[in-house]
Amino acid sequence: MIGHARTLTAAVLIGGLVSLTTVGANPSSGLAYAAGSGSSGTSSSGESNAGGGNASAPATQAIALAQGKIDASNYRGAIEVLKNILADDPNNADALNLLGYSNRMLGNKDESLGYYRQALKLNPNHVGANEYMGELYLEMNDLPSAEERLAVLASVCPACEEYGDLKKAIETFKAKQG
Repeated sequence: MIGHARTLTAAVLIGGLVSLTTVGANPSSGLAYAAGSGSSGTSSSGESNAGGGNASAPATQAIALAQGKIDASNYRGAIEVLKNILADDPNNADALNLLGYSNRMLGNKDESLGYYRQALKLNPNHVGANEYMGELYLEMNDLPSAEERLAVLASVCPACEEYGDLKKAIETFKAKQG
């Protein structure tokens, strides 16, 4: 997902009040958006991205809050929320993925790469982390590594949006290289 976000309406708990808000999200990344939303925590391929099934309601709400900040280009604010999630749940692949994305958007490529690696260590088939890591590799002019991420997506979800986005980014990269 290069510079765009997917949106949905999610219930966000703020100060004890439930607020319905439209936040950016990626349904096939495995994010569970709100308690009781019916989200299974699985990608379009049926693989769990969270690694441990459904996220707890507070973690789910915090992910939705972080995604909303990302959609508003408030990457520093998202990082703060995501680091709080990891303080309680250091094995949250979705939070690690979004930390990677937020850092990449701020130009922190080394930090970004580290977070994507952590997310993929927890869940090698995490579609969001595979796509974003592939995009980062393209930014680093590392086409072979980006193509490795595309191969993972091809095996996990060949029809998902993340696969299509990374494939298009690779094609664009190759066209610019001549």
